[in-house]
Amino acid sequence: MQVAPLGEQLREWRTRRRMSQMDLALETDISTRHLSFIETGRSRPSPQMIERIAERLQVPHRARNALLLAAGFAPDYRERALDSAEMAGMRAIVEHVLKGHEPYPALAVDRHWNMVAANGAIALLTALVDPALLEPPANVLRIALHPHGLAPHIENRAEWRAHILHRLGGQIEATADAGLAALRDELAAYDADDAEDYIAEANGIAVPLILNTPAGPIRFVSTVTVFGTPLDITLSELAIEAFFPADAESAALLRELALQRE
Repeated sequence: MQVAPLGEQLREWRTRRRMSQMDLALETDISTRHLSFIETGRSRPSPQMIERIAERLQVPHRARNALLLAAGFAPDYRERALDSAEMAGMRAIVEHVLKGHEPYPALAVDRHWNMVAANGAIALLTALVDPALLEPPANVLRIALHPHGLAPHIENRAEWRAHILHRLGGQIEATADAGLAALRDELAAYDADDAEDYIAEANGIAVPLILNTPAGPIRFVSTVTVFGTPLDITLSELAIEAFFPADAESAALLRELALQRE
């Protein structure tokens, strides 16, 4: 795959972050002239300078490798599969976190929201889904909004749909990831004709997921956790989404369902 010139990449990231050359130069302690020369290809920065600029622009690790390659340097960040021997320790940590969240559902996803691990409580959600959607790679956002997924069981579907699309939009803005952009277009097309415009109330604290299950309605709120200071691309793109009961009734029902699974 052809890599775009370094200056072109930097200019795109700077524009995406809505920063002028002067702003970026001041915040990275280099001259505006030097930064201009880098963007036009008249100057070749050191790997350390590229890292300093990328850090300020919050460039994802995968894209930082592309910057280094464009400048003629070796990539700084490796990408190892989560199930590889080298990642065994991190995999154990992920599984420990997921298991520790039971009896509430939790799962780990990659950068495109494909599920890479989950705890036993996730069966509460997957039981409502067409098995075809669970074939690897199972995409959790597709599962959430697909007509054969959780969508028919979500009481506040318009609200949850708007929440997911808004979250994806923020990720696309931050990462410029074409895969996420394609996923958002796909999800936005589901029930597009019947979709309601939803604007969150100003006094809302968190968007709930209200799921109608055979055992009764369950209200969830979710959190997304990422690893701090990762040096591996896979780990930097890994996220754990954990669902918590939003009220005492939901918590009691989730505990009861967990006992039934034992």
